Amino acid sequence: MGKNGLSWRSCFSCYGKVRDSPSPGRDEKRTTRQKSQRGRSPQQLSSSDLSNVTSLFSPEDLSLSLAGSNIYSFTVAELKAVTQNFSTSHLIGEGGFGQVYKGYVDDKLRPGLKAQPVAVKLMDQDGLQGHREWLAEVIFLGQLRHKHLVKLIGYCCEDENRLLVYEFMARGSLENHLFRRFFASLPWKTRIKIAVGAAKGLTFLHEAEKPVIYRDFKASNILLESDYTAKLSDFGLAKDGPEGENTHVSTRVMGTQGYAAPEYIMTGHLTSKSDVYSFGVVLLELLSGRRSVDKSRPNREQNLVEWARPWLNDPRRFSRIMDPNLDGQYSTKGAQRVAALAALCLSNSPKNRPTMKAIIETLEPILELADDQPTGTFVYTAAPQNGGGDAGKATPRGDEAERHREREPPRENGNQPPHRHNQNQGSRNRNRSHRSASYTDTALYMNSPRQIRGRAA
Repeated sequence: MGKNGLSWRSCFSCYGKVRDSPSPGRDEKRTTRQKSQRGRSPQQLSSSDLSNVTSLFSPEDLSLSLAGSNIYSFTVAELKAVTQNFSTSHLIGEGGFGQVYKGYVDDKLRPGLKAQPVAVKLMDQDGLQGHREWLAEVIFLGQLRHKHLVKLIGYCCEDENRLLVYEFMARGSLENHLFRRFFASLPWKTRIKIAVGAAKGLTFLHEAEKPVIYRDFKASNILLESDYTAKLSDFGLAKDGPEGENTHVSTRVMGTQGYAAPEYIMTGHLTSKSDVYSFGVVLLELLSGRRSVDKSRPNREQNLVEWARPWLNDPRRFSRIMDPNLDGQYSTKGAQRVAALAALCLSNSPKNRPTMKAIIETLEPILELADDQPTGTFVYTAAPQNGGGDAGKATPRGDEAERHREREPPRENGNQPPHRHNQNQGSRNRNRSHRSASYTDTALYMNSPRQIRGRAA
């Protein structure tokens, strides 16, 4: 963005008591201007100021501070209207922050506002996240613009109500597609495309004029557009990177179990390589179809990193970690490269982990290699309805196949033949009832040593 964006100094200089009356609706058209997608002014943001926040602020002053950022200020009444009073029929997910509803906005709500579906996140005042995370989200996404970051459209700060309004991501989270029972299995090429997109989002943050450490990279925070373009969401835990001669940022340990780098958990020292470790965990999830932590599995398999690490650099045995639902339809050479990359990202020494830019340079050729692989092709056999005659066969391909494929229990052999014949099962078509998107939030390391010592974030 340009240098005329939000300044933390202007934002925090106006702290005081929240007005007794609700924030009035603002009908004026926000200033529209082109925003650079690379970097920010060094004076624009210092998230360490959040640790000094002890009181709430004037919503009018926040709105003035965000002027020119194309972020709209809404009232509770307006957001109730676009979600039909936060109807349960519009509920699309919930997490540590609160519930998320689907709505629709247009220029009748604000002049110049693009007509589009939106996701409205309503803060649960008794939830795991609160005002500080809400403010961080507004500030970071109010200034950052990139193809692989979810777009913040607006916010609401009225009395004690805190809401966020985002662009609606039609395919929901990566977590749903990898782990939910009634979601079709992602083809190999789609998985690599998602990894590349997420890597580009992290690279943008790390290489901005004032670098940002995301701190909560995980499958549930990677949202997908209809074409599976990946975007990072939930910046409530994001931090500014180290400045000058500093090598790290010292902070209390917050994040999600199974994704946080070991040195960060032990010391509270946060660097961009902490994000790289988390990226390696997500790579393993994409390869294996397993969660980073799964208590339902045998003890030796509950932690994905510990279970998979011995196989990652073994070309003869790495197939043991591959997702059985891929049915062997992946480039063996490409999968080996991804496994080796994951091993580098998961190195116990942060210095040995690659940069996000180097990760992109490794993944993009693998995506090109995936173009030569079949994606989503299978054969199923439908049993005749009258009990006789030849069985009918259908062969969906590509996206059509993805809509028809069903998740199956894991099999012992990760490399299944590319075609499945099932003569006794009958039709695979089922009535599926699932929401089109799901947004989940952050689980905290509430009992970590750094948390207990109570160091400020």
